[in-house]
Amino acid sequence: MRLLADENFPLRSVHRLREAGHDVEAIIEDSPGAKDWEVLARAANEHRIVLTFDRDYGELIYRWRLSVPPGVVYFRFAPATPEEPAEHLLKLVAITGLSLEGKFTVVERGRVRQRPLS
Repeated sequence: MRLLADENFPLRSVHRLREAGHDVEAIIEDSPGAKDWEVLARAANEHRIVLTFDRDYGELIYRWRLSVPPGVVYFRFAPATPEEPAEHLLKLVAITGLSLEGKFTVVERGRVRQRPLS
């Protein structure tokens, strides 16, 4: 899966996802300080799903109609460890019938919600 980790996504989770075979670019590594709209535009241009802890992406997509990436995964919890977000994502992608493409996915402990991006 092609992913773009927002600046607030733990680098150790990025490494864990790469170890699992995912193509992950990380804002913290190559574009620290990038604005949210720049992250969205990059994700759309590179066909990557955004991984973030920033709730502003929903407003930017639905209210302001900015660039729509292939998907957004918004983690709505404070991770207990830097690897926890990656472990949650790996469990999600293993669920048969669940797709992150074309969805705004909200991940909470014990609950996942999705809304179409279009």
